[in-house]
Formats: sequence, C-alpha cells, structure tokens
Amino acid sequence: MSQFTVSGRFQGRDGWQSFSRSVEAVNESVAREHTFADFGSKHGLKRTQVEISEVAE
Repeated sequence: MSQFTVSGRFQGRDGWQSFSRSVEAVNESVAREHTFADFGSKHGLKRTQVEISEVAE
C-alpha cells in the first residue's frame, strides 16, 4: 500500500474550506473513494459537496 496526499475543498457552514489529508491506499482511485467516504461519515457531506483537486503519492 502507498501513502497518498489528497487535497481539495469541501462545503462547510461558512462556505468552501480547503483540506489536505494523508490516506493509505492501493492506488489513486481508492484514495479518492476513501476521502469521499470519510467526509460522508464524519461530516455528513455528499460527494457533490467535496471537490478533490489533487491526489499525489
């Protein structure tokens, strides 16, 4: 498994907020899915409320 840095922005109460997270995943696609799932479960956001701009290894 590789370590990926996922960055982008999400829609919060005060507008759009930037984020950067470190995710351990098999490839970039799985890292994106883990990020969407994490924001959905912890913050109650839908996929349309999260914009991923970059996934770097």
